[in-house]
Amino acid sequence: MSLSANPTAPGIPRLKASAVRFGILPEPQSQPNTAQIPKFVNVLTPLKTTMTLLDDEQTRICVICLDWTAVPLHVTRHWSRKLSAELHIPPEQVLFFNSHNHSDIPLIAGPPRFLEWGMPPYEEAEVHLNGVGEELERQLLENAHRLADELQPVHVYWGTAQEDRITYNRKGRRPDGTTFFMREEDRLLEGEDFRGDIDTQAPIVVFRNLHGDAVAAWIQFTGHPVTSYHPENPVVHGDYPQISCDFVGRHLGAHSDVPVGFFQGCCGDVNAKGMFRGGAEMATQLGEMIGQSYVDAIPGLTLSVQDGMDFVELKADIPLSGLPSEEVLQKELEEIEDFIERARSGDPDTLTCAGLNFPRDLSPAYRGGLVERIRHWTVWALAQWQSKTAEQLPRVFPMPFWALRVGDVGIVAMPCEPFQEVGREIRKHSPFPLTIPCAYANYVTGYMPDETSIGDREYMSSFHRYSALPDQSIRPRPPFAKPGGNVIAQTAVQYFRELNNR
Repeated sequence: MSLSANPTAPGIPRLKASAVRFGILPEPQSQPNTAQIPKFVNVLTPLKTTMTLLDDEQTRICVICLDWTAVPLHVTRHWSRKLSAELHIPPEQVLFFNSHNHSDIPLIAGPPRFLEWGMPPYEEAEVHLNGVGEELERQLLENAHRLADELQPVHVYWGTAQEDRITYNRKGRRPDGTTFFMREEDRLLEGEDFRGDIDTQAPIVVFRNLHGDAVAAWIQFTGHPVTSYHPENPVVHGDYPQISCDFVGRHLGAHSDVPVGFFQGCCGDVNAKGMFRGGAEMATQLGEMIGQSYVDAIPGLTLSVQDGMDFVELKADIPLSGLPSEEVLQKELEEIEDFIERARSGDPDTLTCAGLNFPRDLSPAYRGGLVERIRHWTVWALAQWQSKTAEQLPRVFPMPFWALRVGDVGIVAMPCEPFQEVGREIRKHSPFPLTIPCAYANYVTGYMPDETSIGDREYMSSFHRYSALPDQSIRPRPPFAKPGGNVIAQTAVQYFRELNNR
């Protein structure tokens, strides 16, 4: 049915929903950070999960929103299979969304935490959950029974708030045109209120039963939750996504908090303010600020014209380019090895290397550990030239993603970290009144630059250099080529247009 068709007649909607929200409070522990330096983790808040079950008599979908950085593919597949058996649905109709909260804690026992930064296909590794992962699995399965029993007819209401106070564009550009990763110390040099180009749209979807009571809600925003995060002083804290969900849930609930799930937007180049300097108190403040913005938007929500939902898995073939020349790679390897040696000796001026930049908020030892990661890729790339296999590398990165329509709302779920222009293109060309682009769905392949960022050398745009490990547990990949992540947007919009014209 086209959105231009007559509105659904008043009555009992076909769509049903139920939802639950729960938290897990981990034990304080020591864990290695990104640079593999063990650090003690201080637990400040639980990490929360919201499960929403939707059923329109033809399709049943379980949407799970977690306050974790990411959950590896083999774990989400493991949980999808178990939940599909409980809910009597295909495994692909269980969707996991991560807030990308950096102040989390591992779910699996030991490495590898991420298996999907390189080239697919990805190995179906055996799942070894730790205590936190086992508790999360227990609660997911236990609550699945409850959700199936509590389904009730719902109308879908939607709207958008605007929020421009808590994020900034973290992709800086120097006078010579080169790019750099703008962390908080760099942002403050531009002015205390510097924001740059940010996505200020803050969508909210509320599911109301026949009495008008909220059964569940979803909110989305675009910005890395890194305000409470410091890799060398780690904490467990839900950051602004969790705080905002709780804030909205308290407002919507007449007698008890309504379960609210958070969808992260295309924040590959957008940060929450306070990175490495903000702390838990500032993260809470930002969460309450955006929470109030959602609450202010609730009185103006629009009732969906369409009932029911649609769901499909799609695929985008992202083009890959060739490797840098052997001469360029050799020169960069020499620069990398010199940087690592100086960082290990404590040189405070180890701040730039091979197009990357680092803040003084990180120790030289930590900076050296980060550059060690790109050394593995550079060595691998050189080996491809030396073995004469560079020209035989893949030229396409196949990426599945998922599209969902609920009422008048379109949702695009991507297993990557797209730059905000990818999400803007989806919204601009979608036929639906509200379209919500969501990153970090089911697993995370890493950063996905839009067409304008292809070829840049800062951390996010050249993330392919983090797709190699010395134990060869992931398959390194070449850089992306134009149009980059815009292929995802084009594929999603084409599907939505076809769906809208049925």
